[in-house]
Formats: sequence, structure tokens, C-alpha cells
Amino acid sequence: MRKRSDRLGKSTDEKPRVVNRETSHEKAQERRCMKTLKQLVVTFGVLYLCIPFVLRLFPGILYHVVFSHVARIPFFADLSRPADLGLNHTHNIYLSSEKDITLGVWHTVPDSLWQEAQGKDLGWYEQTLQNGAPVLIYMHGNGGTRGASHRIGLVNVLTAAGFHVVSLDYRGFGDSSGEPSEAGLTTDALYLYQWVKARSGSSPVILWGHSLGTGVATNTALELQDQGVAVDAVILEGAFSNIREAGASHPFARIYSKFPYFEYFFLDVISENNVVFPNDENVRKLKTPLLFLHAEDDNIIPFYMGQELFEIAQSSRKSSNSVRIVPFEGFHGFKHNGLYQDPRLPEIIKQFVHSLNM
Repeated sequence: MRKRSDRLGKSTDEKPRVVNRETSHEKAQERRCMKTLKQLVVTFGVLYLCIPFVLRLFPGILYHVVFSHVARIPFFADLSRPADLGLNHTHNIYLSSEKDITLGVWHTVPDSLWQEAQGKDLGWYEQTLQNGAPVLIYMHGNGGTRGASHRIGLVNVLTAAGFHVVSLDYRGFGDSSGEPSEAGLTTDALYLYQWVKARSGSSPVILWGHSLGTGVATNTALELQDQGVAVDAVILEGAFSNIREAGASHPFARIYSKFPYFEYFFLDVISENNVVFPNDENVRKLKTPLLFLHAEDDNIIPFYMGQELFEIAQSSRKSSNSVRIVPFEGFHGFKHNGLYQDPRLPEIIKQFVHSLNM
């Protein structure tokens, strides 16, 4: 008997073809993923090639990267109320280092004065600067404000150890007015040092710089030395040799380290913005006692730079006793901003200050 067939002449006994819809969907999805991946690769490739040219054409971008002052971390914090940020033995001050420049400054007294400090005015805080406890003028690094968590952490550690801490936001940072520049930051620090010295009597006054602030600290100390003023001491935490070398070793710059004309597109642009911060040249000339603090696992400023600065300073002096370095082992995980977490830090600073024989 002849088999029945449908209109198309196919046998009705023929089994229907089974389509695996799940496999088909997976293949389509895989093709879409590959297409998206290719688009991302092309996009990142174009960006990678364009960024050096953009920075060269618009050098102001790199200027903002160096200072990173626009990032006012912590966001929405009222810096005029330090107690809200955990510093309830601190007075907020606004000083004018130059015409049209107003600087936000905190004076935090030693913990021993915590209870007495409650509700006191600026006059009382100024008077305490003469009580003989060492005064540390803290100059922070780039980005953020004096209210950043690791900066507040350091202030708490130092005041618990019996020190006054006077910390500022340079012009353009935090709630300070103006725009930053190397000359401007140095002027701000000079003014603050003179303001403190005029009120501190015989109390020792020490400059403490962290990261970018190390450049401000050495610039300030050298300027004062040239004026015939000897700073009692300078503490440099996470110091770089100079801003050009610091830029070359920065994690962002490492991505472009093999890029053709890397120096022309990146490092020369920094120099053209009149940003140098020559720590290496400064410590060679400085006569004031120096203490270097550096984490071996610092992920922003390599440890070798701090070691290099220490050796430069030591070799330029007749006596090496006035220059010290304290490395912090990498297994602690302190990196660039965490040295304040080391329980040994207060004693390290106390021993250094005691060695000054002031």
C-alpha cells in the first residue's frame, strides 16, 4: 500500500525534526558576549591611546590629578565641626595666609587636656601651645581633606601620646579658598608655622609631612633655613624623591611605562605645571633633624624612595645621628596610609623628639 503523504509530498511516516532550542539560545548568547567583549576591547584600546594626547593637549588635567583637591572626602562633612568627626578636643580656626586666601585649620590638644578643652574658645587653645608639649604641624597628602579617616586616626594617636597637632587644608583643599600650586602650598605652611611659633613659647615645633605633604614640609623647612630659622625637626611619612619620579612610579603611570615618549606625554607635563617638590635636593641641604617613616609595602610611593632620601640626607651631614629611618614591615599591610595603626608609632615619635635635646 502506498504511504500517505502531505501536500508537500513528504511521507507521513517521516519523523519530525527536533530543534534544541536551549543550545541555539546559548550559541546566540555566546555570540552577543563575544561581540560585547570585542567592543569593550576596542573602546579601552582607543581610550588607552587617546589619554596621553589629551593630557598633553590639556595639561591642566594632570595638574588636578597631582593635587586631587576636588575630591573633598569625607563628602558632606562640616569641617568647622571637628567633634562631629571624632575630634572633640579640637578647635577649628580660619587663617589668612595671603590676600583672598583662607585656610581651614584644626588645633587638637593632647588627650590630657580633653576634659578641660570642652567648650573652650580660641584664646584658651592658643594659650595651651605654651605648655611645653611638642607641637606637630601636620601637612597631609593629595586628595581629600583634613577630615579623611586615616588623618583623623593619626591625630588621635599623636594626641594620645601627648602632642599638640595642628593640621591644615592647603588652599583649594577642604573648606580652604583658592587654587593649589607648589608655591601656594609652601606659602600656606610657612604662614601656619609662623602663626604657631608666635604662640608656642619654648614648646618644640615639628613639621610632619605625609606623601605630597613631605614635599611641602621640606620646601617649608628649607625656606625657613634660608631665612635663618632652624626648624626643630621634620618627620617625613611616605616620602618621594621628587614629584617627577613619584609620577613615574604611580600605579596609573605604570600602565603607560612602555608607552612611546612616556616622559614627554606625562612627566614633562607635570614639570610644565610648575610642580617639582624636590625632596631629594631639599634634604641634601637641610640641617634640621629628620625622621623618615615608610611602609615597605607602600603601594603609592615605593619604599626605595624613602630609603634613597635617607641616604642622601645622611651622606650630606658630618654627623648621621640627626637622620633616622624607621621601616615598617610589609606583612603589617599598612601600605601608604596606615602607619598610624602601628602600636609602636607613639614610642617611635617620643624617642625621636627626646633625642632632639631641646
